[in-house]
Amino acid sequence: MTEHAAPPRSGLELVCPAGSLPALKSAVDNGADCVYLGFRDATNARNFAGLNFDDAAIAAGIAYAHQRGRKVLLALNTYPQAHNWGLWRGAIDRAADAGIDAVILADPGLMAYASKHHPALRLHLSVQGSATNYDAINFYHEHFGIARAVLPRVLSLTQVEQLIGHTPVEIEVFGFGSLCVMVEGRCALSSYATGESPNTHGVCSPAKAVRWQETPRGLDARLNGVLIDRYADGESASYPTLCKGRFEVEGDTYYAIEEPTSLNTLALLPQLLAMGVRAVKIEGRQRSPAYVAQVTRVWRDAIDACRDAHARFSVKPAWTAALGKLAEGQQHTLGAYHRAWK
Repeated sequence: MTEHAAPPRSGLELVCPAGSLPALKSAVDNGADCVYLGFRDATNARNFAGLNFDDAAIAAGIAYAHQRGRKVLLALNTYPQAHNWGLWRGAIDRAADAGIDAVILADPGLMAYASKHHPALRLHLSVQGSATNYDAINFYHEHFGIARAVLPRVLSLTQVEQLIGHTPVEIEVFGFGSLCVMVEGRCALSSYATGESPNTHGVCSPAKAVRWQETPRGLDARLNGVLIDRYADGESASYPTLCKGRFEVEGDTYYAIEEPTSLNTLALLPQLLAMGVRAVKIEGRQRSPAYVAQVTRVWRDAIDACRDAHARFSVKPAWTAALGKLAEGQQHTLGAYHRAWK
């Protein structure tokens, strides 16, 4: 924690997305303890045109957050390749020079570079690192000084609790936002269709490969020529990704891989606090400042309510309604956190 940062109000940090400077300000103004963002290049996994931060925006965002006692984290969560390693190494240097509070990393080589050249820079293990057990997390801690790990969304609550009991590393979990059918850090679907992996180029379904076409049968959404979905008149159209497309399988057309829905763990807040989770993360750096403001406001209210009335905490219908309007497909799920067979 830097000298600028105040401790979280509940013991559980609220970590919110910032795809732009207005989004960063929306998160801070509505109660985020931390915001996370990325540079305008392939070093972050939301490398879309019009998103992310140049050096001037980074400086302005850090100043805005630090003046209000909040922290800024940098997502440097893609994997460098042999021909352009310098881009990622330079991003570590830029983060340290800018006064970033922590860098979220997936690649061990980058961790080694950061710990050697910037030993005072706090390091977090990205969800892209796919560390699902305490031995893996402890390895990163012992070799590179990782202070926090963001868990992949594949563990049950029982597994999260067991992991926390066997590591000194702070644990961060996802609380709300879009889900991914792939194990984080191992996505290959987008590269199958476009030749560009999210893990190396920083974007799933790059915009240059997306095409929309009106046809007699509806609005076609294609990714590098592959038909991902077809929408009827008046039907809400989503950004085309292979994992959440509708496909014809043995005569039936449906979401064959994953149905659009959002993770929502508001109901689990008492358990997360009790087991010692250090931070809860909101997904959505590609979303608007209005989205960030609304989700942050709900989660700030909920975390504070859970802190003040732990045993009597219940999810307010207004919170569920507000998040429902922002969820993919307007549907919520507890995902792997709740497994009936566990």
